[in-house]
Amino acid sequence: MASTKFVPRPYQRKIIDFILDHPRCMVWSGMGTGKTASTLTAIRYLIDFENAGPVLVVAPLRVAKFTWPAEKLHFDSLISIKCSVVCGSLKERKAALKEEADVYITNFEQLPWLVKTLGNSWPFKTVVVDEATRLKGFRLRQGSSRAKALATVAHRYCNRFIELTGTPATNGLLDLWGQSWFIDGGKRLGKSFSEYELRYFRPRRVGAEAYAVKWDPLPGSEEAIRQKLSDVSITIRAEDYFDIKKPIESIVWVDLPDEIKKSYDKLRNEFYIAVKQGEIEAANAAVKLGKLLQFSSGAVYKDDGKSWVSIHDLKMDALRSVIEEASGTPVLVAYQYRHELERILKAFPQARQLDKKSSTLEAWNLGEIPILVAHPAACGHGLNLQDGGNILCFFSLSFNYEYFAQMIERIGPTRQAQSGHPRPVFVYYLMCRGTEDYAVLNALRKKESVLDFVLGRANESERN
Repeated sequence: MASTKFVPRPYQRKIIDFILDHPRCMVWSGMGTGKTASTLTAIRYLIDFENAGPVLVVAPLRVAKFTWPAEKLHFDSLISIKCSVVCGSLKERKAALKEEADVYITNFEQLPWLVKTLGNSWPFKTVVVDEATRLKGFRLRQGSSRAKALATVAHRYCNRFIELTGTPATNGLLDLWGQSWFIDGGKRLGKSFSEYELRYFRPRRVGAEAYAVKWDPLPGSEEAIRQKLSDVSITIRAEDYFDIKKPIESIVWVDLPDEIKKSYDKLRNEFYIAVKQGEIEAANAAVKLGKLLQFSSGAVYKDDGKSWVSIHDLKMDALRSVIEEASGTPVLVAYQYRHELERILKAFPQARQLDKKSSTLEAWNLGEIPILVAHPAACGHGLNLQDGGNILCFFSLSFNYEYFAQMIERIGPTRQAQSGHPRPVFVYYLMCRGTEDYAVLNALRKKESVLDFVLGRANESERN
């Protein structure tokens, strides 16, 4: 992977400077604003000039395993940072902890184990929490075991504590207390969650039982809370820096393990593979291309066109990372094959399929559906989805440019503006590295058909 010189954009420079100037801080930076590269740049400086290492990064599993280690490879100034990924089996985690590194990266699920294992020998002077909304449930006497474990070391051993998230209060202002406690121990919003509730909210009964209440913000609470946190938080909004007349596109790369990649290459070269679940055979180049694209998505239909062979769930993990980064903001997911739909709905019980019922469309546009799964063919002209969200993720792609363009336009910048939503549109593509995935995306951008693509590959083969 070729690296380039990292030249921070204006908003990234603000993030870097804020982290350097504030030992304990909250970076509220929207999707696509380069939080990871900015934070790593700040970490590089802190390690070199302020002896702030070693650093612990805590993130969702896929982000921990792939995003953080890969990000440093993109830029010359970050390559020298030594990273160790503390994930996987107990043996793998122990080995990773023994490695000499500048930055140790782990997932939230490992926090109780990590804190218990290190005990009073906790070495991390700086902690970075990516997707810090995971800390929102912390309470002094209850709450999640992961946040409670981190709380035992956050103020005792850590000189610096950096929280990263795009939407710190997706489910309301109540989310902020747990996150802010790791910054100041309750100094700004109250020593306990109960104190925070009583100071800024009032209870409203929502059921027959006395304990069934909802806490509504008092008038002026939002402004008061944000003012309290203003000296330790920075907000970066994509719409302040990007041209929101165009979608902000991002590729989420998925790397196939060696054995799976060998099977993929065999199918590409020999039109046939045998796997544990069955055999996959392609009759011609066009059929082979379809099976290769399915292979990348994680499953391939058998010859009967009804049953399929399961290959991997790597794209499902990638989709989960997009949804987690959205932090509760609804996500529209585009699929191509029926097995993708069924697998997505199984992996995400909160997801709904876009069907012909008007109630489904209405629920989406009211923000009541967190994940809407739709086939581009069902999102033709006249379908309005822009009120429900501004994030689209292509699980996979086909060569139909009209469907592709129409899918983006359903929530696109033009419709957002027409509906009075001055916000950017984010489009994510899940791409398996070293497969035909990226070639199809390029073909769509060139408006090539599948025939053009296949013949182009054939001509290329003849030339070689």
